[in-house]
Amino acid sequence: MQADPGRNRGRPRAFDRDQAVLAAARLFWRRGYSGVSTRALTEALGVSASSLYTAFGSKAGLFEEAVRTYAERYREIYQRAVLEKNAEAVVERVLVDSVHEFTQPAAAHPGCLVSSAAMADSAGTLDTSAYIAELHASNERTLLARLEQAGRDGALADGADPSALTGLVQAVWHGLSAQSNLGSAREELLATARLAHTLLRRQLVPLPRENQGG
Repeated sequence: MQADPGRNRGRPRAFDRDQAVLAAARLFWRRGYSGVSTRALTEALGVSASSLYTAFGSKAGLFEEAVRTYAERYREIYQRAVLEKNAEAVVERVLVDSVHEFTQPAAAHPGCLVSSAAMADSAGTLDTSAYIAELHASNERTLLARLEQAGRDGALADGADPSALTGLVQAVWHGLSAQSNLGSAREELLATARLAHTLLRRQLVPLPRENQGG
């Protein structure tokens, strides 16, 4: 029997959870949590209210998933970076990979949460400011532990202070984030990140030992 060419006409397209979270994040970032109605979400996601609640439980559940989806990428950057073979490579990965995340194309990224309306207007289930503060503190602890291990292994320059180095890397990271929010291009930010890495390298790489004996 010949298939009816009109059989599939009018069927809703398959639900793409990743795209739904991205679309929701754009709204939350721009308008804040309370500024986004359920109707606005269903229109942006192209689903019914019942489908939205089935997938995410509630508007608050969708908001929390959006925050965690995009903020957790930065935690992953640090977790990957500290697996590098030496402190120099660790810091390079933190800075360079973060710049690439800051400057993701709009089609794949909702923008920076830290500068968004959602930071001052959160869901009852998630204190966004507290969550982001914890995320930054966790990343700092992860980097500090790795640099302290490098210090114990003799893999930092003599006299290098892992705590001070961590603080400086974090200061550069936040500066790059702020510049990205102001519209700096990826190549500009990468140039800054690489210059910072070059300057930090003096503390991250031990001087070669002089040959002993005659």
